Amino acid sequence: MTRTGWAYVSGGAGAQRTLAVNREAFGRYRIVPRQMVDVGERSLTTTLLGRELPAPVLYGPVGALELAVQHRRGRAAAPRAAEPELAAAARGLGLPVVISSQASTPMEDTAAALGDSPRWFQLYWSSDDTVAESFVARAEASGCEAIVVTLDTHVLGWRTLDLDLGYLPFARAEGIAQYLSDPAFQALVEARVRGTAAPAPSPDDDGAAPGRPTPAAVRSLLSMARHHPGPTWRNLTQPSARAAVETFLDVFSRSTLTWKDLAWLRERTTLPLLVKGIQHPDDARTALDHGADGIIVSNHGGRQVDNAVASLDTLAPVVDAVRARPDGADVPVLFDSGIRTGADVFTALALGADAVLLGRPWVYGLALAGSHGVRAVTEHVLAELDLTMALAGVSRTDQIGRHNLAQ
Repeated sequence: MTRTGWAYVSGGAGAQRTLAVNREAFGRYRIVPRQMVDVGERSLTTTLLGRELPAPVLYGPVGALELAVQHRRGRAAAPRAAEPELAAAARGLGLPVVISSQASTPMEDTAAALGDSPRWFQLYWSSDDTVAESFVARAEASGCEAIVVTLDTHVLGWRTLDLDLGYLPFARAEGIAQYLSDPAFQALVEARVRGTAAPAPSPDDDGAAPGRPTPAAVRSLLSMARHHPGPTWRNLTQPSARAAVETFLDVFSRSTLTWKDLAWLRERTTLPLLVKGIQHPDDARTALDHGADGIIVSNHGGRQVDNAVASLDTLAPVVDAVRARPDGADVPVLFDSGIRTGADVFTALALGADAVLLGRPWVYGLALAGSHGVRAVTEHVLAELDLTMALAGVSRTDQIGRHNLAQ
């Protein structure tokens, strides 16, 4: 991967303490092997939201995925579609993909590449409700089976590896394909272009003399022009590409959301709503009270709050809060942040997760070998999960529980 790609994908917030503690937490939960149990036949299958899956693993949403494949053609080349390579691997394994709002490919193209394979859509709730509503409608039309609302990124965390490089992919139009292909967003861009009296400052403006753009500013403008729909040279001479980035930076997130806003979203889709970013039992209870259909325990892979609690340490309390409700047995609780191995998946399932979302590992597989890399990483994780089950005396995933961990 490029330096900027590696920093964006691998990095966490602040001093990287949450990133580290997410991994360290798995060492505090020890699997207890059991013997003389018939595990000659084993099954990883599970049922999630009414669909049978071959394993309790989903591909978590990762933004600006083109950063994992830039190196293959050079950074000066046209954007390379990364999501179709992920889709090819997912289609072969039958595992769901959670399509990111910050994807490098429009969701319709990713859905076409997925064929009949399951897919969900992850929503970053824009400050403009027409964009959020349009995203949800497009997700429904693209065959998505659930909406995952990410709650913990209404502002971006203090991501030091990106700051060291002075880099934000979205300011270069990387990872905003969902917006550039969205009619509601394009209407905002057109309104901005019509109302612009003078050029706004470049995202990379460092105070250079007027008329003397810096190399960083030139690179940003070229990236905007390449990513915007239409010929690159035309985009360089028109204001729309730059206006689209400026509009995105204005409307990306909304920090005024409260739980009552879930009702607004609930009225606009019949799809199940899962909320991602839950770290406290009270938030899980409140989310369900306000219309959520499922919970994803996550600290965004350590990318938002430095020195935060490990996501794994919050899993069992959240599961207990959900299961204590009258309808709690039917509420899916998923987990991400720190999953690297099949043994990690087993541990999360033992603490009560119904399934896990795999993130960085498959992105590294994508960077190394495209769809084949994604598939290899996934197969390795599933193979280790299968062997861990056998050695722990478990033949089905629904048999995994806290009794499989040292107390």
